[in-house]
Amino acid sequence: MDGLGSTALKAAALGGLRAWALQRATALVALAFLLYFVLHMVIATPASQAEWRAWVLSRPMQLALALFFGAVALHAWVGMRDVILDYVKPLGLRLTALLLLALWLIVTVGWAIATLFPAG
Repeated sequence: MDGLGSTALKAAALGGLRAWALQRATALVALAFLLYFVLHMVIATPASQAEWRAWVLSRPMQLALALFFGAVALHAWVGMRDVILDYVKPLGLRLTALLLLALWLIVTVGWAIATLFPAG
Protein backbone atom coordinates (compact mmCIF):
# COMPACT_ATOMS: atom_id res chain seq x y z
CA MET A 1 0.00 0.00 0.00
CA ASP A 2 1.55 3.29 -1.02
CA GLY A 3 0.45 6.86 -1.54
CA LEU A 4 -2.58 8.35 0.16
CA GLY A 5 -3.84 5.07 1.65
CA SER A 6 -0.55 4.45 3.42
CA THR A 7 -0.44 8.01 4.77
CA ALA A 8 -4.00 7.76 6.09
CA LEU A 9 -3.22 4.43 7.75
CA LYS A 10 -0.13 5.86 9.44
CA ALA A 11 -2.08 8.92 10.63
CA ALA A 12 -4.85 6.72 12.06
CA ALA A 13 -2.30 4.53 13.86
CA LEU A 14 -0.55 7.58 15.31
CA GLY A 15 -3.86 8.97 16.58
CA GLY A 16 -4.70 5.64 18.20
CA LEU A 17 -1.27 5.39 19.78
CA ARG A 18 -1.52 8.93 21.12
CA ALA A 19 -4.94 8.22 22.65
CA TRP A 20 -3.66 4.96 24.14
CA ALA A 21 -0.61 6.68 25.68
CA LEU A 22 -2.71 9.56 27.03
CA GLN A 23 -5.18 7.11 28.62
CA ARG A 24 -2.31 5.32 30.38
CA ALA A 25 -0.63 8.56 31.49
CA THR A 26 -3.82 10.04 32.94
CA ALA A 27 -4.61 6.73 34.66
CA LEU A 28 -1.16 6.76 36.28
CA VAL A 29 -1.62 10.35 37.51
CA ALA A 30 -5.01 9.46 39.01
CA LEU A 31 -3.60 6.27 40.55
CA ALA A 32 -0.67 8.16 42.09
CA PHE A 33 -3.04 10.67 43.68
CA LEU A 34 -5.36 7.95 44.99
CA LEU A 35 -2.43 6.02 46.49
CA TYR A 36 -1.19 9.21 48.17
CA PHE A 37 -4.68 9.94 49.49
CA VAL A 38 -5.20 6.44 50.89
CA LEU A 39 -1.74 6.36 52.47
CA HIS A 40 -2.34 9.76 54.04
CA MET A 41 -5.66 8.54 55.46
CA VAL A 42 -4.00 5.44 56.92
CA ILE A 43 -0.94 7.23 58.32
CA ALA A 44 -2.24 10.67 59.33
CA THR A 45 -6.03 10.83 59.22
CA PRO A 46 -7.23 14.38 59.95
CA ALA A 47 -9.03 14.24 63.31
CA SER A 48 -11.30 17.24 62.83
CA GLN A 49 -12.98 19.28 60.16
CA ALA A 50 -10.43 22.04 60.72
CA GLU A 51 -7.56 19.61 60.07
CA TRP A 52 -9.29 18.32 56.91
CA ARG A 53 -9.79 21.86 55.70
CA ALA A 54 -6.19 22.84 56.40
CA TRP A 55 -4.93 19.74 54.59
CA VAL A 56 -7.15 20.17 51.54
CA LEU A 57 -6.42 23.91 51.29
CA SER A 58 -2.64 23.45 51.56
CA ARG A 59 -0.78 24.36 48.35
CA PRO A 60 0.60 20.86 47.69
CA MET A 61 -2.84 19.30 48.09
CA GLN A 62 -4.46 21.96 45.90
CA LEU A 63 -1.92 21.21 43.19
CA ALA A 64 -2.43 17.45 43.60
CA LEU A 65 -6.21 17.81 43.44
CA ALA A 66 -6.02 20.07 40.38
CA LEU A 67 -3.77 17.52 38.63
CA PHE A 68 -6.13 14.71 39.67
CA PHE A 69 -9.24 16.48 38.37
CA GLY A 70 -7.46 17.43 35.17
CA ALA A 71 -6.22 13.87 34.64
CA VAL A 72 -9.65 12.35 35.29
CA ALA A 73 -11.33 14.83 32.93
CA LEU A 74 -8.74 14.23 30.20
CA HIS A 75 -9.04 10.46 30.73
CA ALA A 76 -12.82 10.72 30.34
CA TRP A 77 -12.48 12.96 27.28
CA VAL A 78 -10.14 10.57 25.45
CA GLY A 79 -12.23 7.50 26.25
CA MET A 80 -15.62 9.02 25.46
CA ARG A 81 -14.26 10.81 22.38
CA ASP A 82 -13.10 7.46 21.01
CA VAL A 83 -16.49 5.88 21.72
CA ILE A 84 -18.32 8.78 20.04
CA LEU A 85 -16.00 8.76 17.02
CA ASP A 86 -16.35 4.98 16.65
CA TYR A 87 -20.10 4.62 17.12
CA VAL A 88 -21.83 7.93 16.30
CA LYS A 89 -21.82 8.15 12.51
CA PRO A 90 -23.88 11.23 11.49
CA LEU A 91 -21.45 14.18 11.53
CA GLY A 92 -23.88 16.65 13.10
CA LEU A 93 -24.78 14.28 15.91
CA ARG A 94 -21.11 13.40 16.43
CA LEU A 95 -20.11 17.07 16.74
CA THR A 96 -23.03 17.76 19.07
CA ALA A 97 -22.09 14.81 21.28
CA LEU A 98 -18.44 15.94 21.42
CA LEU A 99 -19.48 19.51 22.25
CA LEU A 100 -21.83 18.36 25.02
CA LEU A 101 -19.14 16.07 26.42
CA ALA A 102 -16.58 18.89 26.45
CA LEU A 103 -19.03 21.28 28.14
CA TRP A 104 -20.00 18.65 30.73
CA LEU A 105 -16.35 17.95 31.60
CA ILE A 106 -15.48 21.65 31.85
CA VAL A 107 -18.48 22.36 34.08
CA THR A 108 -17.79 19.31 36.25
CA VAL A 109 -14.14 20.20 36.82
CA GLY A 110 -15.09 23.83 37.44
CA TRP A 111 -17.73 22.76 39.96
CA ALA A 112 -15.27 20.45 41.75
CA ILE A 113 -12.65 23.18 42.00
CA ALA A 114 -15.18 25.80 43.11
CA THR A 115 -16.56 23.41 45.74
CA LEU A 116 -13.20 22.38 47.15
CA PHE A 117 -11.54 25.78 46.92
CA PRO A 118 -14.17 28.43 47.66
CA ALA A 119 -13.18 32.07 47.33
CA GLY A 120 -12.60 33.81 50.63
